[in-house]
Amino acid sequence: MPAEHAFAPYVRALGKGKLGSRSLSQDEAFDAMSMILQQQVEPEQLGAFLMLLRVKEETPAELAGFVAAVRSFHNYSSAQIPGIAVDIDWSSYAGKKRHLPWFLLSALTLAGQGIKVFMHGARGHTQGRIYSEDVLQQLGFPAAHDWDQVESQLSNTNFSFMSLQHLSPPLDHIISLRAMFGLRSPVHTLTRLLNPLEAKHTIDGVFHPAYGPLHQQTAMLLKHPRSLTIRGDGGEAEIRPDSECELQWVDEQMSSRQIWQRQLSKRDTQDQQLDPERLRLLWRGECDEAYGEAAVLSTLACCLVLLGQAQEQNEASHLATIWWQNRNKLLM
Repeated sequence: MPAEHAFAPYVRALGKGKLGSRSLSQDEAFDAMSMILQQQVEPEQLGAFLMLLRVKEETPAELAGFVAAVRSFHNYSSAQIPGIAVDIDWSSYAGKKRHLPWFLLSALTLAGQGIKVFMHGARGHTQGRIYSEDVLQQLGFPAAHDWDQVESQLSNTNFSFMSLQHLSPPLDHIISLRAMFGLRSPVHTLTRLLNPLEAKHTIDGVFHPAYGPLHQQTAMLLKHPRSLTIRGDGGEAEIRPDSECELQWVDEQMSSRQIWQRQLSKRDTQDQQLDPERLRLLWRGECDEAYGEAAVLSTLACCLVLLGQAQEQNEASHLATIWWQNRNKLLM
Protein backbone atom coordinates (compact mmCIF):
# COMPACT_ATOMS: atom_id res chain seq x y z
CA MET A 1 0.00 0.00 0.00
CA PRO A 2 1.55 3.34 -1.04
CA ALA A 3 2.45 5.86 1.64
CA GLU A 4 0.10 8.81 2.04
CA HIS A 5 1.08 11.91 0.08
CA ALA A 6 2.32 14.80 2.25
CA PHE A 7 -0.41 17.08 0.88
CA ALA A 8 -3.24 14.63 1.59
CA PRO A 9 -3.88 15.85 5.19
CA TYR A 10 -4.79 19.30 3.89
CA VAL A 11 -7.28 17.91 1.38
CA ARG A 12 -8.69 15.63 4.08
CA ALA A 13 -9.11 18.48 6.55
CA LEU A 14 -11.28 20.37 4.05
CA GLY A 15 -13.20 17.41 2.66
CA LYS A 16 -13.95 15.03 5.54
CA GLY A 17 -17.71 15.43 5.40
CA LYS A 18 -20.14 17.76 7.19
CA LEU A 19 -19.04 16.70 10.66
CA GLY A 20 -15.36 15.97 10.11
CA SER A 21 -14.19 18.77 7.82
CA ARG A 22 -12.64 21.95 9.16
CA SER A 23 -10.80 25.06 8.10
CA LEU A 24 -7.01 25.21 8.04
CA SER A 25 -5.02 27.12 10.61
CA GLN A 26 -2.86 29.98 9.38
CA ASP A 27 0.25 27.80 9.70
CA GLU A 28 -1.40 24.93 7.82
CA ALA A 29 -2.49 27.32 5.06
CA PHE A 30 1.09 28.59 4.81
CA ASP A 31 2.44 25.05 4.46
CA ALA A 32 -0.23 24.02 1.94
CA MET A 33 0.32 27.02 -0.31
CA SER A 34 4.09 26.61 -0.04
CA MET A 35 3.77 23.05 -1.35
CA ILE A 36 1.56 24.25 -4.21
CA LEU A 37 4.02 26.96 -5.22
CA GLN A 38 6.92 24.50 -5.07
CA GLN A 39 4.98 22.09 -7.34
CA GLN A 40 4.93 19.41 -4.66
CA VAL A 41 1.25 18.52 -5.22
CA GLU A 42 -0.46 16.45 -7.88
CA PRO A 43 -2.91 18.12 -10.28
CA GLU A 44 -5.78 16.11 -8.82
CA GLN A 45 -4.89 17.32 -5.33
CA LEU A 46 -4.71 20.94 -6.45
CA GLY A 47 -8.12 20.77 -8.10
CA ALA A 48 -9.71 19.09 -5.08
CA PHE A 49 -8.08 21.54 -2.66
CA LEU A 50 -9.18 24.65 -4.56
CA MET A 51 -12.76 23.52 -5.07
CA LEU A 52 -13.19 22.32 -1.47
CA LEU A 53 -12.06 25.77 -0.36
CA ARG A 54 -14.47 27.33 -2.84
CA VAL A 55 -17.41 25.37 -1.42
CA LYS A 56 -16.43 25.98 2.21
CA GLU A 57 -15.32 29.58 1.58
CA GLU A 58 -11.94 30.69 2.80
CA THR A 59 -11.32 32.14 6.26
CA PRO A 60 -9.14 35.15 7.17
CA ALA A 61 -6.57 32.81 8.74
CA GLU A 62 -6.39 30.70 5.59
CA LEU A 63 -5.99 33.75 3.37
CA ALA A 64 -3.33 35.25 5.63
CA GLY A 65 -1.41 31.96 5.53
CA PHE A 66 -1.69 31.76 1.75
CA VAL A 67 -0.50 35.36 1.30
CA ALA A 68 2.44 34.85 3.65
CA ALA A 69 3.47 31.76 1.71
CA VAL A 70 3.41 33.64 -1.62
CA ARG A 71 5.42 36.50 -0.16
CA SER A 72 7.98 34.08 1.23
CA PHE A 73 8.22 32.04 -1.98
CA HIS A 74 8.87 35.13 -4.13
CA ASN A 75 10.98 36.95 -1.52
CA TYR A 76 8.66 39.93 -1.49
CA SER A 77 10.10 42.43 0.97
CA SER A 78 11.72 45.81 0.97
CA ALA A 79 15.01 44.06 1.65
CA GLN A 80 14.70 41.83 -1.42
CA ILE A 81 13.39 44.62 -3.67
CA PRO A 82 15.65 47.51 -2.59
CA GLY A 83 15.07 51.06 -3.70
CA ILE A 84 11.36 50.67 -4.47
CA ALA A 85 8.98 52.41 -2.09
CA VAL A 86 5.33 53.07 -2.92
CA ASP A 87 2.53 54.91 -1.17
CA ILE A 88 -0.40 52.79 -2.36
CA ASP A 89 -0.72 49.15 -3.38
CA TRP A 90 -3.75 48.94 -5.70
CA SER A 91 -5.01 45.52 -6.79
CA SER A 92 -7.07 45.12 -9.98
CA TYR A 93 -8.15 41.55 -10.68
CA ALA A 94 -11.88 41.62 -11.42
CA GLY A 95 -12.04 43.33 -14.79
CA LYS A 96 -15.00 45.39 -15.98
CA LYS A 97 -17.99 44.32 -18.03
CA ARG A 98 -20.52 47.14 -17.75
CA HIS A 99 -18.50 50.30 -17.22
CA LEU A 100 -15.00 51.33 -18.20
CA PRO A 101 -12.28 51.19 -15.50
CA TRP A 102 -12.61 54.86 -14.59
CA PHE A 103 -10.61 54.22 -11.41
CA LEU A 104 -7.45 54.14 -13.54
CA LEU A 105 -7.80 57.90 -13.96
CA SER A 106 -8.12 58.25 -10.17
CA ALA A 107 -4.84 56.37 -9.73
CA LEU A 108 -3.10 58.48 -12.38
CA THR A 109 -4.39 61.67 -10.74
CA LEU A 110 -2.80 60.57 -7.47
CA ALA A 111 0.44 59.83 -9.33
CA GLY A 112 0.36 63.31 -10.82
CA GLN A 113 0.37 64.72 -7.30
CA GLY A 114 3.49 62.77 -6.36
CA ILE A 115 1.74 59.76 -4.80
CA LYS A 116 3.55 56.60 -5.88
CA VAL A 117 1.01 53.97 -6.97
CA PHE A 118 1.83 50.32 -7.63
CA MET A 119 -1.02 48.43 -9.31
CA HIS A 120 -1.13 44.71 -10.04
CA GLY A 121 -3.69 42.46 -11.67
CA ALA A 122 -4.50 39.62 -14.03
CA ARG A 123 -6.36 39.54 -17.29
CA GLY A 124 -8.30 37.18 -19.50
CA HIS A 125 -9.63 34.83 -16.81
CA THR A 126 -13.31 35.78 -17.38
CA GLN A 127 -14.93 36.22 -20.76
CA GLY A 128 -16.74 39.44 -21.57
CA ARG A 129 -14.58 41.69 -19.40
CA ILE A 130 -11.89 44.24 -20.10
CA TYR A 131 -8.82 44.36 -17.86
CA SER A 132 -6.63 47.13 -16.52
CA GLU A 133 -3.46 45.83 -18.13
CA ASP A 134 -4.91 46.05 -21.64
CA VAL A 135 -6.53 49.44 -21.05
CA LEU A 136 -3.34 50.92 -19.59
CA GLN A 137 -1.36 49.60 -22.55
CA GLN A 138 -3.70 51.41 -24.92
CA LEU A 139 -3.36 54.61 -22.87
CA GLY A 140 0.44 54.48 -23.08
CA PHE A 141 1.28 52.78 -19.77
CA PRO A 142 2.74 49.35 -20.60
CA ALA A 143 2.97 46.74 -17.86
CA ALA A 144 6.30 46.24 -16.11
CA HIS A 145 7.89 42.81 -16.59
CA ASP A 146 10.35 43.00 -13.70
CA TRP A 147 11.21 45.08 -10.66
CA ASP A 148 13.76 47.17 -12.55
CA GLN A 149 10.99 48.33 -14.88
CA VAL A 150 8.71 49.00 -11.91
CA GLU A 151 11.39 51.19 -10.34
CA SER A 152 11.94 53.05 -13.61
CA GLN A 153 8.23 53.67 -14.18
CA LEU A 154 7.70 54.86 -10.63
CA SER A 155 10.64 57.21 -11.01
CA ASN A 156 9.28 58.64 -14.26
CA THR A 157 5.52 58.82 -13.62
CA ASN A 158 4.89 57.69 -10.00
CA PHE A 159 2.79 54.85 -11.43
CA SER A 160 3.53 51.27 -12.38
CA PHE A 161 1.43 48.22 -13.22
CA MET A 162 2.70 44.64 -13.05
CA SER A 163 0.74 41.65 -14.32
CA LEU A 164 0.33 38.59 -12.12
CA GLN A 165 2.04 36.75 -14.97
CA HIS A 166 5.29 38.39 -13.82
CA LEU A 167 4.43 39.05 -10.18
CA SER A 168 3.68 35.37 -9.48
CA PRO A 169 3.61 32.95 -12.45
CA PRO A 170 2.32 30.05 -10.30
CA LEU A 171 -0.69 32.09 -9.13
CA ASP A 172 -1.31 33.29 -12.67
CA HIS A 173 -1.50 29.66 -13.78
CA ILE A 174 -3.99 28.82 -11.04
CA ILE A 175 -6.20 31.80 -11.91
CA SER A 176 -6.27 30.59 -15.52
CA LEU A 177 -7.85 27.34 -14.31
CA ARG A 178 -11.15 29.17 -13.90
CA ALA A 179 -12.02 28.21 -17.46
CA MET A 180 -11.54 24.56 -16.50
CA PHE A 181 -13.43 24.66 -13.20
CA GLY A 182 -16.10 27.15 -14.23
CA LEU A 183 -15.57 28.77 -10.82
CA ARG A 184 -13.23 31.25 -9.21
CA SER A 185 -10.82 29.96 -6.59
CA PRO A 186 -9.35 31.47 -3.41
CA VAL A 187 -6.41 32.69 -5.52
CA HIS A 188 -8.71 35.39 -6.89
CA THR A 189 -9.00 36.68 -3.33
CA LEU A 190 -5.46 36.27 -2.02
CA THR A 191 -3.89 38.07 -4.99
CA ARG A 192 -5.77 41.22 -3.99
CA LEU A 193 -4.06 41.15 -0.60
CA LEU A 194 -0.43 40.47 -1.64
CA ASN A 195 0.95 44.01 -1.19
CA PRO A 196 4.40 42.83 -2.38
CA LEU A 197 6.15 46.19 -1.89
CA GLU A 198 4.84 46.58 1.68
CA ALA A 199 2.98 49.80 0.94
CA LYS A 200 1.52 51.53 3.98
CA HIS A 201 -1.78 52.01 2.17
CA THR A 202 -3.63 49.29 0.27
CA ILE A 203 -6.84 49.40 -1.72
CA ASP A 204 -8.79 46.55 -3.29
CA GLY A 205 -12.29 45.79 -4.52
CA VAL A 206 -14.90 43.08 -4.02
CA PHE A 207 -18.25 42.27 -5.59
CA HIS A 208 -20.00 39.99 -3.10
CA PRO A 209 -20.90 41.67 0.24
CA ALA A 210 -19.39 38.94 2.43
CA TYR A 211 -15.93 39.42 0.96
CA GLY A 212 -15.54 42.97 2.25
CA PRO A 213 -15.26 41.97 5.93
CA LEU A 214 -13.18 38.93 4.90
CA HIS A 215 -10.60 41.18 3.22
CA GLN A 216 -10.70 43.55 6.17
CA GLN A 217 -10.04 40.79 8.73
CA THR A 218 -7.27 39.31 6.59
CA ALA A 219 -5.60 42.71 6.23
CA MET A 220 -5.54 42.95 10.02
CA LEU A 221 -3.94 39.51 10.35
CA LEU A 222 -1.34 40.58 7.78
CA LYS A 223 -0.80 43.81 9.75
CA HIS A 224 -1.45 46.12 6.81
CA PRO A 225 -1.22 49.60 8.42
CA ARG A 226 -4.05 51.24 6.46
CA SER A 227 -6.31 49.43 4.03
CA LEU A 228 -9.54 50.05 2.18
CA THR A 229 -11.81 47.48 0.59
CA ILE A 230 -14.52 48.82 -1.69
CA ARG A 231 -17.60 46.91 -2.69
CA GLY A 232 -17.05 48.48 -6.06
CA ASP A 233 -18.31 48.39 -9.60
CA GLY A 234 -17.81 44.92 -11.05
CA GLY A 235 -15.61 43.96 -8.09
CA GLU A 236 -12.94 46.56 -8.80
CA ALA A 237 -11.83 49.25 -6.35
CA GLU A 238 -14.06 51.88 -7.92
CA ILE A 239 -16.87 53.80 -6.24
CA ARG A 240 -20.22 53.61 -8.00
CA PRO A 241 -21.30 57.25 -8.01
CA ASP A 242 -24.96 56.44 -8.73
CA SER A 243 -25.57 54.35 -5.59
CA GLU A 244 -24.43 54.09 -1.99
CA CYS A 245 -21.16 52.19 -1.69
CA GLU A 246 -19.93 50.08 1.23
CA LEU A 247 -16.35 50.61 2.43
CA GLN A 248 -14.33 48.50 4.85
CA TRP A 249 -11.47 50.35 6.55
CA VAL A 250 -8.46 49.21 8.58
CA ASP A 251 -6.39 51.83 10.39
CA GLU A 252 -3.53 50.48 12.53
CA GLN A 253 -5.47 47.34 13.57
CA MET A 254 -8.73 49.27 14.10
CA SER A 255 -11.52 48.25 11.72
CA SER A 256 -14.59 50.21 10.67
CA ARG A 257 -17.37 50.15 8.09
CA GLN A 258 -18.69 53.13 6.20
CA ILE A 259 -21.33 53.90 3.58
CA TRP A 260 -20.06 56.33 0.93
CA GLN A 261 -22.92 58.49 -0.26
CA ARG A 262 -23.98 58.56 -3.90
CA GLN A 263 -22.98 61.53 -6.06
CA LEU A 264 -25.49 61.11 -8.90
CA SER A 265 -29.22 61.26 -8.31
CA LYS A 266 -30.17 58.74 -11.01
CA ARG A 267 -28.94 55.21 -11.60
CA ASP A 268 -26.99 54.73 -14.82
CA THR A 269 -28.86 52.04 -16.76
CA GLN A 270 -27.63 52.72 -20.29
CA ASP A 271 -25.52 50.21 -22.15
CA GLN A 272 -21.96 51.47 -22.26
CA GLN A 273 -19.45 51.30 -25.09
CA LEU A 274 -16.32 49.85 -23.48
CA ASP A 275 -13.90 51.81 -25.62
CA PRO A 276 -10.78 52.78 -23.62
CA GLU A 277 -10.35 55.80 -25.85
CA ARG A 278 -13.14 57.42 -23.82
CA LEU A 279 -10.80 57.42 -20.82
CA ARG A 280 -8.21 59.36 -22.79
CA LEU A 281 -10.80 61.86 -24.01
CA LEU A 282 -12.13 62.45 -20.49
CA TRP A 283 -8.59 62.90 -19.15
CA ARG A 284 -7.90 65.49 -21.84
CA GLY A 285 -11.22 67.24 -21.18
CA GLU A 286 -12.38 66.56 -24.72
CA CYS A 287 -15.68 64.81 -23.91
CA ASP A 288 -18.54 64.90 -21.44
CA GLU A 289 -18.75 61.76 -19.28
CA ALA A 290 -20.99 62.51 -16.30
CA TYR A 291 -20.87 58.99 -14.85
CA GLY A 292 -17.18 58.49 -15.62
CA GLU A 293 -16.06 61.78 -14.09
CA ALA A 294 -18.19 61.17 -11.00
CA ALA A 295 -16.63 57.71 -10.63
CA VAL A 296 -13.13 59.18 -10.96
CA LEU A 297 -13.79 61.87 -8.36
CA SER A 298 -15.57 59.59 -5.89
CA THR A 299 -12.83 56.96 -6.06
CA LEU A 300 -10.13 59.61 -5.81
CA ALA A 301 -11.87 61.09 -2.76
CA CYS A 302 -11.88 57.83 -0.82
CA CYS A 303 -8.18 57.39 -1.69
CA LEU A 304 -7.49 60.79 -0.15
CA VAL A 305 -9.13 59.67 3.08
CA LEU A 306 -7.06 56.47 2.97
CA LEU A 307 -3.90 58.56 2.56
CA GLY A 308 -4.86 60.86 5.42
CA GLN A 309 -5.16 63.87 3.10
CA ALA A 310 -8.79 64.38 4.19
CA GLN A 311 -10.96 63.19 7.06
CA GLU A 312 -14.43 62.69 5.58
CA GLN A 313 -16.31 62.48 2.30
CA ASN A 314 -17.19 66.14 1.74
CA GLU A 315 -13.68 67.39 2.50
CA ALA A 316 -12.17 64.63 0.37
CA SER A 317 -14.54 65.34 -2.52
CA HIS A 318 -13.53 69.00 -2.52
CA LEU A 319 -9.82 68.16 -2.57
CA ALA A 320 -10.37 65.46 -5.22
CA THR A 321 -11.99 68.06 -7.48
CA ILE A 322 -8.99 70.36 -7.10
CA TRP A 323 -6.50 67.57 -7.84
CA TRP A 324 -8.55 66.44 -10.86
CA GLN A 325 -8.74 69.98 -12.25
CA ASN A 326 -4.97 70.33 -11.87
CA ARG A 327 -4.12 67.08 -13.67
CA ASN A 328 -1.64 67.14 -16.54
CA LYS A 329 -3.98 66.77 -19.52
CA LEU A 330 -1.03 66.12 -21.82
CA LEU A 331 -0.08 62.93 -19.96
CA MET A 332 -1.89 60.73 -22.50
